[in-house]
Amino acid sequence: MKKSPKDIVKEGYDKVSYAYREDRPDESGDTYLRYKEWIDTLAGLASRGGYVLDLGCGCGVPSSLLLAGQGYQVLGIDLSPVQIERAKELVPQGTFLCEDMCKVSFEDNLFDVVVSFYALIHIPLEEQPALLTSVFKWLKPGGYFLFTAGHTAWTGEEQDWLHVEGAHMYWSHTDRSTYLSWLTDTGFTVLWDRFIPEGKGGHTLILARNEVSA
Repeated sequence: MKKSPKDIVKEGYDKVSYAYREDRPDESGDTYLRYKEWIDTLAGLASRGGYVLDLGCGCGVPSSLLLAGQGYQVLGIDLSPVQIERAKELVPQGTFLCEDMCKVSFEDNLFDVVVSFYALIHIPLEEQPALLTSVFKWLKPGGYFLFTAGHTAWTGEEQDWLHVEGAHMYWSHTDRSTYLSWLTDTGFTVLWDRFIPEGKGGHTLILARNEVSA
């Protein structure tokens, strides 16, 4: 029986967890410095001590770790049981749940900030607009959403991802302009977007805000 995209992603990250992120981040490495810049940007906008949802948190390193270090209350969600168990150990200040971000339910106006780095791109494209709507509802009025999306449209799979034998991975994303349209249609105000290069391609980093009045 052919596996569903989400099963592919869950099992893939279970297998590549340690190849994808080490327990201790290299604080001089490009990945850590990139994430730190992003979290520092948020810290300049959203009051420290606020409640932050990290969608697709992985093992918690470095996004949840950096957020907790800035004084935020962090709730991380990830599909991979291996990643979540590591996150609980590596970021003891946070709370972590093994859940499908497209199915999990939260109260409206609960979070001050939602972040999602390199996670939406693993969700089947047809489910992504509804997730953006959920994020909008979960945010408090004036809350921020910082996330990486696709830059060009592509859906595909890869075998032996990160050179880990048997690690199968799935991606699905549309292009930058479509993501910006989806956000605007949902009610977000897009504050800015940036191209984040990676190899021969790259992703789009987007900062949006829930401007609904309380």
